[in-house]
Amino acid sequence: MQETERQLIDAIQGGDREAMHRLYDRFSRYAMAIARRYVVEREDALDVVQDSFVNILSCISSFDYRGEGSLKAWVSRIVTNEAIDWVKSHEGIVLTNEIPDETDENVPDVEEAPPEIMSRLIRKLPVGCRTVLNLHIFGELTHKDIAHKLGISEKTSASQFAYAKKLLADMIKEYLNSQKK
Repeated sequence: MQETERQLIDAIQGGDREAMHRLYDRFSRYAMAIARRYVVEREDALDVVQDSFVNILSCISSFDYRGEGSLKAWVSRIVTNEAIDWVKSHEGIVLTNEIPDETDENVPDVEEAPPEIMSRLIRKLPVGCRTVLNLHIFGELTHKDIAHKLGISEKTSASQFAYAKKLLADMIKEYLNSQKK
């Protein structure tokens, strides 16, 4: 039986170095999945994960446990913030000026594309669109929160999200059409 988050935190805060390894083993794949949403290259995402765990382990003594799942949520926030910082410093949050026309009525069903294909397609989005889409969909942030986090306007966040959805829908259609051949 896997130890609870509370047990793991208590062990780490009690100085158990093996517990630090268990924390890494438990959350590193999850952290990598988050990092890859924002950072295109695997090697760069590995750097983000490494920096995230340095941050996690150096701050865990001040972590405020709020029930099972709170550690995972905390890890998620740290990795997301590290990934966004990486993108800002290495790629810059480049925003598009394009605003999509009316949405296409023939929007493909996202479920038709396998998850690994969806991840690959999302990584192909322009950096600004990709970042806003990830923060809104996976991070469950409002456009107001995204605007604050990225230093942009709410309107810009909303337009980046709309453009990301349009580009993603087009890529999904293209993928599904290529599978029919």
